[in-house]
Amino acid sequence: MRMRGHVYWAWADPALHHQSHEETLSDGTRIDVQVRRCRPGGTQIFLGVYAWSGMALYEEAFNSRPGESMPRALAWGVGLARRVAIEGVAMGAITGSTEKQL
Repeated sequence: MRMRGHVYWAWADPALHHQSHEETLSDGTRIDVQVRRCRPGGTQIFLGVYAWSGMALYEEAFNSRPGESMPRALAWGVGLARRVAIEGVAMGAITGSTEKQL
C-alpha cells in the first residue's frame, strides 16, 4: 500500500478529471504520474516515486504546464518519474517532496 506524502494530499482533488500512469520498475520501485486540467484551464502534473514497501521516496507537483495537453504532459511526467527513480535510487538522491510552478 502506498503511503502518500503531503505533496500528494495538497495536490489531490477528486472533483477534477485526471489521467494517470502507474508502473513498477524492475527493482520494485513504483512510479505514479497523474495529470489533470485545473480550473483556470492549464494542465497540472503530480509525480510520485515509491519504494517497494510503499514508502514515498519522492513527490513533486507541477501547478502549471500552460498550453500542454493532458496526454503530452502525462508522457513528459512518466519520463521524468522514470529518470528520478532510476538515477535517484542509483545515487541515493531521492530524499524529499517538492511543489513547483513551471
